[in-house]
Amino acid sequence: MKVMKIRRLAAVCGAGLLSLAALAAASAQPATTANAVDVATAPPVIEPQPIIEPVRQWGLADAAVLLATIEGIEIEGLFPADYRPDLLRAALAKGEGPLLDEMASTSFGWLAEDLRDGRTPMTARVQWFAVDPDQDEMPTARLMADALSRHDVGGVLASLTPTHADYAALKEELAATPPESRSRRAIIRANMDRWRWLRRDLGDIYLLTNVPEFQLRLTVKGKNIRTYRTVVGKPGRTATPQLAETVTAVVFNPTWTVPQSIVKGEGLGAQLLGNPARAAAQNYKVTKAKNGMITVVQQPGPGNALGLMKIDMPNPHSIYLHDTPSKQFFAHEVRAYSHGCIRTERAVELGMTMAILGAKMPAAEAAALSTAREYKKVAMTRTFPVYLTYFTMGRDINGALRQFGDIYGRDKPVIASFEAPRQTKTTQRKSDEAIIKLDNPL
Repeated sequence: MKVMKIRRLAAVCGAGLLSLAALAAASAQPATTANAVDVATAPPVIEPQPIIEPVRQWGLADAAVLLATIEGIEIEGLFPADYRPDLLRAALAKGEGPLLDEMASTSFGWLAEDLRDGRTPMTARVQWFAVDPDQDEMPTARLMADALSRHDVGGVLASLTPTHADYAALKEELAATPPESRSRRAIIRANMDRWRWLRRDLGDIYLLTNVPEFQLRLTVKGKNIRTYRTVVGKPGRTATPQLAETVTAVVFNPTWTVPQSIVKGEGLGAQLLGNPARAAAQNYKVTKAKNGMITVVQQPGPGNALGLMKIDMPNPHSIYLHDTPSKQFFAHEVRAYSHGCIRTERAVELGMTMAILGAKMPAAEAAALSTAREYKKVAMTRTFPVYLTYFTMGRDINGALRQFGDIYGRDKPVIASFEAPRQTKTTQRKSDEAIIKLDNPL
């Protein structure tokens, strides 16, 4: 990698002070740490990169705490070498001044970003569309100012780690896994980082489905009060994307508007127009517009492709949670059959629970709606987040730490990014892959 010259540093340092590039050469200790142990070959040399945050004035004590935090950051599944402890150590030896300010601010900024947002670059997060708001709510400049004003660098950085119990379980597992178990440590690191991609605190009440586990959780104050088996998207074009959305409504006895890929592409519209008895038997309402366009809407009922319940979570991918008449698939161990949406076991129960929690609906009323065979949309007066995640290691619904099948092959790019030098963060917040509307529940 070409060595980048940091002109701003040269300006503030003045004659007689070393540049970062000179410090890199003069530093007594090479920039190698735990990542050299966990991969077959030593990682490439990490060259200094320009700082992106305002420089703050650093005292020796605060900078020393930062150095100690960096040297121990392996416990969080990150690599100390990424944050240039060698350069920070050399700057500390020079004493307080512009050079220490620049180097400490740079190292703090990089580490804060990775603890808050994840180390994995967006290009390695396949089908990642869950925008993390943490950097908006906890901007790096504010974090640095807070750390220095309170002289609590370690505490501020520690406050950025995910609060979910699965992250803590993975952290404990990493500490217990010997360095020679490289592949297992790589999987643990990848999944710890996936927690950092999400909001640090998921909320008091939320829905979370882990696609490779084929399970959905309804969590209240950190406890899973309900769990449901799921059927997720088939690998390939219909794989379920990773989302962070909001439950806005529960639909009891939904209708299903058949996508044109089936109506026209597979000829269903013409077939049903020519066979009204079949349309009636399958509960389809078929209309033909003046321009010739055929619309097919399956009416409410137990045979509806969406079953008896659908949870609205508006998103450009047309992904949602819903019931299904094909309940036999919930008995399979690997349940990747859908066109992207999440088919949910005991979906009516889930819908009633959400109506009670989110619309303060009496239980008897919710039960009556679910059996009325009539379309009813219940808007949430209290909305809830819903997370569609992809963890290949984590606690299962019984609380045991397990490894799950990488059904979509999404581990490889994450692990590869950890074996490469850390990349400078960009403004990109989600994948730039094409959005595929997966609105076919069949």
